[in-house]
Amino acid sequence: MMWISLSLLLTVSFSTSQTGDYCENVIEECQHDPVAWTRCYEDRIVTCQIRRRGFKMIRHMVNSSHEAEEHLTFQHGVHIPSSALQRSRGAPAGSDENVLLVITLLSSSLFELHGGTPIPDQSTDKKNNILGDLVLVVKAGLHPVSNLSQPVRLIFKHNEQAIKGSCVFWKEPETKERAGHWSTDGCHTNQTENEFVCSCSHLSFFAVLVNPITSVGQTDVQNLTYITYIGSALSVIFSAASLVIYICLHRRRPEKAIGIHMQLTAALLCLHLCFLMCNLWVWLENKDGGDWVCQILGLFLHWSLLATFSWMAVEGFHLYLLLVRVFNIYVRRYLLKLSLVGWGLPTVVAVVCGICGVYGKYTLVIKDANNQTSLAQICWISSHFPQSSLVIYITVVSFLGLVVLYNSCMLGLVVVKLWRLREGSSGWKNLSKERGDRLWKDCATLLGLSCVLGLPWALAYSTYFSFSLPGLYLFTIFNSLQGQYV
Repeated sequence: MMWISLSLLLTVSFSTSQTGDYCENVIEECQHDPVAWTRCYEDRIVTCQIRRRGFKMIRHMVNSSHEAEEHLTFQHGVHIPSSALQRSRGAPAGSDENVLLVITLLSSSLFELHGGTPIPDQSTDKKNNILGDLVLVVKAGLHPVSNLSQPVRLIFKHNEQAIKGSCVFWKEPETKERAGHWSTDGCHTNQTENEFVCSCSHLSFFAVLVNPITSVGQTDVQNLTYITYIGSALSVIFSAASLVIYICLHRRRPEKAIGIHMQLTAALLCLHLCFLMCNLWVWLENKDGGDWVCQILGLFLHWSLLATFSWMAVEGFHLYLLLVRVFNIYVRRYLLKLSLVGWGLPTVVAVVCGICGVYGKYTLVIKDANNQTSLAQICWISSHFPQSSLVIYITVVSFLGLVVLYNSCMLGLVVVKLWRLREGSSGWKNLSKERGDRLWKDCATLLGLSCVLGLPWALAYSTYFSFSLPGLYLFTIFNSLQGQYV
């Protein structure tokens, strides 16, 4: 009887060791529930057994009356204040003050399987990437922790150059029909040269979303550089000549259209001059000083770019009044009011950004086909400013989108107006040679108007949202030579 009992005990022990709750198997078992798999994982890692010696996990009891600081790897550190540990206990004062703390790492590919926006498609460079493709998991106590007055600090170290990122946490879907996603709610990002410090008001699954490195070959970089510098230099020359001509014409015939062209030409001249000076200063700058000069140049470059966008919008507005409304378009002090928009709005934005310390040296990392990286720098909105991406998106990307959309509508109205005029005069069905020449002239006029209205700037979106090398070439050629079209 004793031997039978012993054999049964050994059998049970053996089967338990084969099907034990091992931490290495928790992910696979929890993923059967696509909605709450992260909650399942948090519950299971508290009690699971670590079978493999190299498994990255910290799990031990800590005193909730003291802050906890742990380093899972050289690249990942966690600092939890005592207030967060005490809240995770969920027990009255005087009870056991020890709290179980669990810290581990997961692959970011696990979150792609469950939605994971904006997790990138790893085969492309079109979206943000997870830093190191790793997600840091922090679990303390048995109760959820959120809305902390003292934030939890998470440290993500890296050895990559000139990347920008933001701290995010995984937000579970509410229903099966929805997908989980990464969110920045409750997390603040502080970036230094070689690390990200995330200050979050809760415990969860944390990661850092970083911008991908632009992949351009060295030959393409040189070609684009030559096109940019030569085109900008030509634009400076032609813009200066055009400005002199417009000033002379305006003195003889003080027409509103000439005055508006003169203002747009002046804005373009300032833009290309500032661009060349910003690049020249970075090339000549001594690393030991001169930051304030780069900040001033960056301010003027931003201001001249916004002024160019503003006067392009003014050109579209004046074109609408001139060709569409035609009658009853007298406005008192018309040019003065337009100048308040064309020069005043960019000045206000640039001054506010300057007071906030936005400007400085912007660094772009360029990677070729051999994974060799090089740095391109310019005096612009500083890469080290915490909200530099937000500033660029609001003041440049969004503003440009509104201008291009507005001017596209104005150009469409002009096309309709010309079509009706031609159709009303003699019809377009039986085109003679003279009418055919007139059609070509109209097309050339529309092409010229498109350049004056800044529609080629829409090519910037082919490089901002999804990288396109042909789009980058077209954008560089058209816009570096814009000063010659005005």
